[in-house]
Amino acid sequence: MTLEWQRAAAVAEEIVQGWRQPDAPGGAMVLFDARQVQSTHCAGLADLAQQTPFSLDSVVRFASMTKHLFAALATGPGRRYLSPDDRLVDHLPQLRGANGQVTVGQALDMSSGLPDLRETLSLIGLSVYNATTDADLLAFIAAEGELNYLPGSEVSYTNTGYRLVEEALKAKGVRFDALLQQYICQPLDISLTAPETWFDVVPGLAPGYWFDGSRWRLASAGLHLSASGSVTGSLRHLTRWLQALLSDSGPGAGVLQRLSAPRTLADGRVSGYGLGLASSQIGTQTLFGHGGSHAGYKSYFLLHPERHAGVALVANREDIATSESALRVMAALLNRTLPEKGHDLAPGLYVGEQEAEWLEIGGDAATWLGASETLWRGDAHGDARSLSSTLPLRLRHDGAAIVGEIGHAPRRFVPAQPDSASLQAMQGRWFLPQWRSELEIVGERLTMGIGPAALVARLQSLGGDRVLATAQDGPWQKRFMLQRRGDELRLVLNRSRVVRFTR
Repeated sequence: MTLEWQRAAAVAEEIVQGWRQPDAPGGAMVLFDARQVQSTHCAGLADLAQQTPFSLDSVVRFASMTKHLFAALATGPGRRYLSPDDRLVDHLPQLRGANGQVTVGQALDMSSGLPDLRETLSLIGLSVYNATTDADLLAFIAAEGELNYLPGSEVSYTNTGYRLVEEALKAKGVRFDALLQQYICQPLDISLTAPETWFDVVPGLAPGYWFDGSRWRLASAGLHLSASGSVTGSLRHLTRWLQALLSDSGPGAGVLQRLSAPRTLADGRVSGYGLGLASSQIGTQTLFGHGGSHAGYKSYFLLHPERHAGVALVANREDIATSESALRVMAALLNRTLPEKGHDLAPGLYVGEQEAEWLEIGGDAATWLGASETLWRGDAHGDARSLSSTLPLRLRHDGAAIVGEIGHAPRRFVPAQPDSASLQAMQGRWFLPQWRSELEIVGERLTMGIGPAALVARLQSLGGDRVLATAQDGPWQKRFMLQRRGDELRLVLNRSRVVRFTR
C-alpha cells in the first residue's frame, strides 16, 4: 500500500482554508512519518490583539491530548511508584467511597465510572470560570465517593481518573511536569510544560478564542489543571514526540505498544480505549490517537504504527471538528474512504425506557445525556454508529424505539412524551446541603448560583418526571436531565450522574 502524501496534503490544505477568515484565530496541521515532516499547513492568527500569524511554533494548550503523555510516564518511569492493578485507595487513603476501589488501570482507560469533576461542579452551580485548587478538589472527590456505574461495565469519558492518578504520584513526591521534563523533553530537546492553573505564565502561549455569534472572545477557565489536560507546547515539538512513538525509539520506545494494548471490560470485550490512547478504524486499518478540547483550544493526532505515518493538528479556536478532520486526512493518506455520514433514525427526543437517560437525534448527530457524536452508516442495514472510542454508539430502530449500545452498555429508548405534570411537580427550591448549593425552578426556568453570576437554564418536559435543562456555561451549551423521585431531584450528565438535590 502506497501512502498518498500529496492527496492527504490537499485534504489538509482544504481543511485549514476554512480558518483563513480576516482577524480570526487559526491553527496548524502537520503530516509526518517517523523520520521527517511531509507537509505543514497553517492559517489564521495566534494572537488577535498582536495580529501574530499562527505557525508550527505557536504554543497552545494540548488539553486532553495530554492524557497519552501522562499515561506514557505513569506506566513507564511511574511504575516504580504504582501499578495499573493497584486500587486508588492504596495510594490515596482518603478515598473511602466506591471511588477508592477503582484500579489505576480503570482510572486511565475510561471504564472507571468516576464522575467527571468539572461536570459535577457545574451541576452544583460552579461556572467554568470559578477558580479552584488541587487540595480542595481532592477533598471534594473524597467526600463524593459514588460512581456513575460499576467499574468495567461501560466506557464513559472522564477526566477524574487522570487527576487521581496524578494525585497518587504527587503523594509520593513525584510531579507530572518533572517526569515530563526528565523523560520526554530533555531527551528530545523539546519544550513542553504542564502548568497547574490557567493563570500560570506560559512563555509564548497563544490565547484561546471562542465565537459568541457575533465576535471572537478570549477564553479562560478556573478549574485547577491536572494530568487530564494540562500540557502546553507547539505543534513542532509535539510532532517530534509523535515521531519518537512511530520510530519506537528513545523516550518513545515501547510506548505505543504499551498504551494501545487491549483493555477489556468486565464481560471480556475489548473497549477500544487503551491508556490515554483511543483506537480508530478506517476500513481494515487501525489507527491510534487522542484529541483535546479546552475553552478556546482544540487538538488531535492520529498515528498508523504499521505504516509509520501520522497527522496532528492544534488550534486556538473553539469551532474545529478535529477528529473528523484527522480522519479525513488519514483516509486520504491510506487511499481509503470513510463510511457514509448519516443514519435512518427518526429525529426527535427519546428517553431511556428504564434508566434516567435521554437521547436526541438531529441532523447527522446523536446527543446522549448532553454529549454529541456524528453518526455514520453502519455495516448492517439501518445501523448507525459513531467512529469514537470515547463515546462508542451503535443504534437502530426497533419499531418506534431506538435500541443498541452506548459506551458498550445496552440501551433502549422510546419517544419522549412531554407532559405538564413533570415540570409542575419540580417547581420551587431544591437544596444540596453538603455543598451549600440551591436551585430554584419557576415556570420553565431553572436558576442556580449567586446573584448576577447565576446559571440560568430553560426547561422542557420529557415526561415521566423527567425534564431537560439547557443552559450556557461560558463557550459551551450545557444540557442535562432532571429526574424527580419524590422529594429528590437527580441531575444527570453523561459524565456525572451522582448529583442529587432535595426539597
